Amino acid sequence: MLLHYKCPNCGDDMTYDTESGSLSCSSCGHQENIETYDDAYIEQVFADDEEVKEYHCENCGAIVITDADTTATSCSFCEAAVVLGDRLTGKLAPKKVIPFKINKQQAQEAFVKWCRKGILTPRGFMTANRIENITGMYVPFWIYDINSKVEFRGTGTKVRTYSRGDYIYTETKYYDIYRKLDLYYSRVPADASEKMADDIMDKLEPYHYNDLETFKTPYLVGYLAEKYNYDDKDLFPRVKGRVRKFAQTYTKSTMPGYATITTKNEDINTKNLRAQYALFPVWMVYYNLDKQQHTFAMNGQTGKVVGKPPISKRKVAYWFSGISVGAFAVIKSVAFAVSGVFW
Repeated sequence: MLLHYKCPNCGDDMTYDTESGSLSCSSCGHQENIETYDDAYIEQVFADDEEVKEYHCENCGAIVITDADTTATSCSFCEAAVVLGDRLTGKLAPKKVIPFKINKQQAQEAFVKWCRKGILTPRGFMTANRIENITGMYVPFWIYDINSKVEFRGTGTKVRTYSRGDYIYTETKYYDIYRKLDLYYSRVPADASEKMADDIMDKLEPYHYNDLETFKTPYLVGYLAEKYNYDDKDLFPRVKGRVRKFAQTYTKSTMPGYATITTKNEDINTKNLRAQYALFPVWMVYYNLDKQQHTFAMNGQTGKVVGKPPISKRKVAYWFSGISVGAFAVIKSVAFAVSGVFW
């Protein structure tokens, strides 16, 4: 089922507006509250197969190809925004969503500003035309409520150095350390798309959960969206590993004042209390430079940018040559000064 959100005023397609948080019509400027939008204006087109990859745009009649995992997209010919409703039902229905807070123009400007910070990046990399195809998409995440019970046994040392007469003494005292902690972690995120690199998605954190909303399909209008490839059970081992590090760090923070701490036994029992399926906003930029693909991502809520800019070999050469000339000048001046001492 394909969903078009039509403007009650002029009949054109509406999209989600980041500034007002409502559905907005680009033709007449009319806005609709997502909570009160009348379902009578939703245009539904039914498909025979839930995994259909091809459909006809109701606006212009063009054939639009979608990935089997796509839940929201737009027509590449008329740019009409559509939501694939059948792929958002049952187990595939998200519980929560963080709406985009940064629109496309703001994302482009922020990305260009970030690019200019790289003094060794190629000149062409900093031009705006490379990011015209920046894509706003909702990435599927699972957010977990976790309980970790920690039992720690170890040995801590405290060292004191003092002097008596001509002698310096070092005194080391040993202490048995025991900790038993009951820790709770709320909404630990893990991306559930096989297309997204985990390291990039992790670095986009944190997301601010005060903007977390109950999911409604109008939030997706005008953006791409993916359904999850991994369920909460598939991703729990990864989340468990992250939480283990959190628990270890917190446990060590309860042991101040020791010079050294040696672990004898550490038992961390982690349980998943609840997992919710959510969609988080991400701006993505893909492009090739010197036959290498570069991927950049921006948190669509906070504007945080993640990526490794390419390095210009020419700028690196100039940079090192500048250092070499500067170093040579310093060495020459020092040598002149030293030789002057003997004159």
